[in-house]
Amino acid sequence: MKTIKFGLSALGLAIGMAASGISMSVSATEPTLSEADFEKAQLHYFQRCAGCHGVLRKGATGKNLEPKNTLKKGQKRLEKIIALGTEGGMNNFDDLFTKQEISNLATFIQMEPPVPPEMSLEQMRGHTKQYVELKDYPTKPLHGRNWQNFFVVIERDAGKAAIVDGDTKEIVTHIDTGYAVHVIKGTEHHKKDHAKDVGRFWYTIGRDGKVNKIDLWQTPDKMLVAETKMAYDARDIAVSGDGKYVIAGGYWPAHFVIMDAETLNPLKVVSTRGYNTKGEFINEARVAAIYTSPIESSFIVAVKETGQMWQVDYKDLDNLTITKISSAEFLHDGFFDPSGRYFQIAANASNKMVVIDTKDRKLEKMIDVDALPHPGPGANWVDKECGPVAGTTHLGVGLVSVWGNDPMNHPDQAWKLCYEVETDGAGVFIRTHENSDYVWADQLKHPEPEIQQSVQVFDKKTREIVKTIRVTEEEGKAALHMEFNKGGTEVWVSVWNRTDSKNPTGEIVVYDAKTLKEKARIKGLTTPTGKFNVFNRSNHKT
Repeated sequence: MKTIKFGLSALGLAIGMAASGISMSVSATEPTLSEADFEKAQLHYFQRCAGCHGVLRKGATGKNLEPKNTLKKGQKRLEKIIALGTEGGMNNFDDLFTKQEISNLATFIQMEPPVPPEMSLEQMRGHTKQYVELKDYPTKPLHGRNWQNFFVVIERDAGKAAIVDGDTKEIVTHIDTGYAVHVIKGTEHHKKDHAKDVGRFWYTIGRDGKVNKIDLWQTPDKMLVAETKMAYDARDIAVSGDGKYVIAGGYWPAHFVIMDAETLNPLKVVSTRGYNTKGEFINEARVAAIYTSPIESSFIVAVKETGQMWQVDYKDLDNLTITKISSAEFLHDGFFDPSGRYFQIAANASNKMVVIDTKDRKLEKMIDVDALPHPGPGANWVDKECGPVAGTTHLGVGLVSVWGNDPMNHPDQAWKLCYEVETDGAGVFIRTHENSDYVWADQLKHPEPEIQQSVQVFDKKTREIVKTIRVTEEEGKAALHMEFNKGGTEVWVSVWNRTDSKNPTGEIVVYDAKTLKEKARIKGLTTPTGKFNVFNRSNHKT
């Protein structure tokens, strides 16, 4: 056996995955890459693959990609899968990677996965920066805009967040953030606790674990007020009901971190490694969805691989109380019902929607749905027969599943499938508004451009699709993620410029929520994906 050392300078610079080189051994007959190709393939894997398959490649939403499995498929077969995608919900990557990059990636996943380093609380604190001192925070907005109708928009591959005025459709500013921000959340109204200036402060979490604090009252040049880093790979974030703390969850290392909401100084780190529902020890027990309960002084933390929801009290950090609720693997995206009591979250690989009672801190129900449910921020509305309901799209099939979610007034319908709506393609996001007659679903996971570039709208009353909207026809672009404006009169849909991800050729298309006709196009955005309306999010409008 000969030992080949692979330095990680490029990966460390891009995503902070390692502070030094790592060693791994390969025999002459095993797949090999040059040091430069290995570093680049590792970076590509982190950016595009690790979210579904795991840093250690043990699988979750995606399949296990350890060498014991990938070597059986062989180089050519793996290249074809990466290039063309699969019917099970994996995107094609032939429009993002060159043939050589696909080849290198196929080789990389046949080699032993490198293990990234851990991260200490001291290391996190070393990344904490204040761009605006607390004493210099304004006591009122320093601009004349309607900030409660701002949209905070992720510019994914640019490593930025855009602030867009919902009234004028102007881009107020672009803010530097971490790589591939996944979620942005702000302070929200709470039944027990009360934050000051609800909706003013917003917090980003990037796939490089970087956290940014945004102040919407500042002038555009000073809206980024603080930052830190809590992991090498992360996905979600939330703010306590009293506005004192921010919590973010790591994909790697497997932990969550509670930070001071004012300064972003990391205060407490808790490992999520442990045993899954089958009694197997999980080292890469990643934190997926994190939310704040609207009715309890606690965070809701989804530990993806263990199939556990952790309810974490935030009133006493020195004596942290955690209730661990077992359900099903692999927990991913979720949202609350209108009462704020029940958290509805997708267990992707188990094909279930899991319902957690956050008041009694117990598993309420598991609802069987179709392949790989993925509700994103979710949708709640009222059905003529089932009463209050919620819905999800699916990564693995073109379908919206709808279930009852009002056990108090509609116990016979609660936590049972009410109906399903077939769409043209598998999707990632579903959205509606209490003032709208319609529910919107995207079809991002379908490989055909015409479908991937279209969203479908169905009527709440008839349960029928009333319109398929082709959002863009430009090559290499996809339509995704819908968000309503403050009054529910407009729907904003992102046009993600996947193949031209380094230039501001993406846009947001604005539709009249009643007539479903196009109203405006907001141009000058780089890879816009998720977007969050300040009023709707801070008031729990789904």
